[in-house]
Amino acid sequence: MTSDPHRVAASAAGVAEALQPATRRLRTGAGRVRAALSSRPGRITCRYLLMLVVTLIGMAGGLLLGGQRSAAVGPFQAHLAITPSLVGDTKVQIPPLGSLSLDSHDGPLHLTINLGSLDRKRAEALVSDPNGIAAASQHAIGDLKHGIELLAIQAGASALLGGVVLNALVFRRWRRTAIAAGMSVLLLAGAGAWTAASFRPQSIEEPRYEGLLTMAPAVVGDARNIVNNYGQYSQELQRLVDNVAKLYGTVSNLPVYEPSEGTTRVLHISDMHLNPAAWGVVETVVKQYNIDLVVDTGDIVDWGSKQEDAYIANVKNIKVPYVYVRGNHDSPATAAAVRKQGAIVLENQVRAVDGITFAGIGDPRFTPDKDTEPANPNDPEPKDLTVEESGKQLAGTIQGYDKDHVDAPVNVALVHDPGAAPALAGNVPLVLAGHLHHRETRNLGSGTQLMVEGSTGAAGLRGLEPKTPTPLELSVLYFDTQHALKAYDEISVGGTGQSEVTLQRHIVGDGKPGESPSPSGSGSGSPSGASSPTPRR
Repeated sequence: MTSDPHRVAASAAGVAEALQPATRRLRTGAGRVRAALSSRPGRITCRYLLMLVVTLIGMAGGLLLGGQRSAAVGPFQAHLAITPSLVGDTKVQIPPLGSLSLDSHDGPLHLTINLGSLDRKRAEALVSDPNGIAAASQHAIGDLKHGIELLAIQAGASALLGGVVLNALVFRRWRRTAIAAGMSVLLLAGAGAWTAASFRPQSIEEPRYEGLLTMAPAVVGDARNIVNNYGQYSQELQRLVDNVAKLYGTVSNLPVYEPSEGTTRVLHISDMHLNPAAWGVVETVVKQYNIDLVVDTGDIVDWGSKQEDAYIANVKNIKVPYVYVRGNHDSPATAAAVRKQGAIVLENQVRAVDGITFAGIGDPRFTPDKDTEPANPNDPEPKDLTVEESGKQLAGTIQGYDKDHVDAPVNVALVHDPGAAPALAGNVPLVLAGHLHHRETRNLGSGTQLMVEGSTGAAGLRGLEPKTPTPLELSVLYFDTQHALKAYDEISVGGTGQSEVTLQRHIVGDGKPGESPSPSGSGSGSPSGASSPTPRR
């Protein structure tokens, strides 16, 4: 179909005529805007808007550069920061677990609190001061509040300086710089008022977990219960500071066993479960007891994830050989991270360290869900059969090794779950295990002794679940020149909120393998006298 040219031209002319009023209005409006901007009031308005933009940019830069500081909280070090934000809020970072976010306030300022690691030098300084521990205990929370107050002053001064300096560089006029200073003061006052008016203290009831802390409710229970007992938890924090500080003084003053020349000292730890305070205890005992090597029977972390490698990195601070087998909370990636720190990881293998021959195998399960119960050889459940089979597998490895090394047989077997130990009876004098979060020592028969270590990490976060907190436990084992166990010291540090430290000395009867030990005295900071309930693992 062909269009009529005359008709098309007429339609175009009609459209142009219809648009003429709108075009005239746009031209008129644009002219008025140009006239307004060209007028003196318009020029002043534009100038002040430009100054406002420059001031905001300068204040944001000053806040980023100077809005952070460190705050000493007892023997701990916290990093605090205030940064520009469109939504406000507060984030609490807890390495290596992750972070939690609180909808604490609105406005242009965001608060970040990074809870750093224990400052060992500061902890020792507190111990050396008779009044230091008490002061740290009483002022832990006040120290944090004071740190935030100082940060607010520092951040305000930095933002003010940033706004003024940038205006001075851009405009190079004292009058405009003075005006910019006034703008900065008004903006700071407005931001502070907005933050204060929108502050929501109830935001702690609904935290948002990120990283490993997404699993925190499953570990520590309903967050609302924590809020309902907030006063109690505040006091618990103060007691925790007190406890950690005392730890260095008490452990370092424990009586030291004086073994004969040639004795090998082995520190047995287990079930660290991401407790950062446990590393300080381990390092202190290694130094105080002149430990020759450390044996770790697993569950060094909680979830077997990559994020937990930062915690595992502490292994390199243990300046003696470190022998490790996986627990049911440790993944193969966890074992690789431990090996990367220079540790000896045994996976159905035999290795001689400082003259003692160890055989070890990792837990065959990977169940970081707290629902795994210990294997029961008398009534095995399907999930326990793999644990027993791993014990049989290690027994076969030991038998094959001993045939080829008659003069240097295996001295110690390492497993995580004691359910794997019965299969090792008669194959090795001593079996070390963990998993139960409490100590057990029993004779497996055929000349084999089983020693189960408690949790060196006080069961991690789950150690807070029972009414009586899980104690932190580790043991020093003394082997003679024939690599036979002669004695061992059981060290226990009271759970969170408790400050007792106890030491129980045991002498192995006549040094005969499998013979029951006898207690030989103890030292303590404040014996608890109560056994801890077994938490879920």
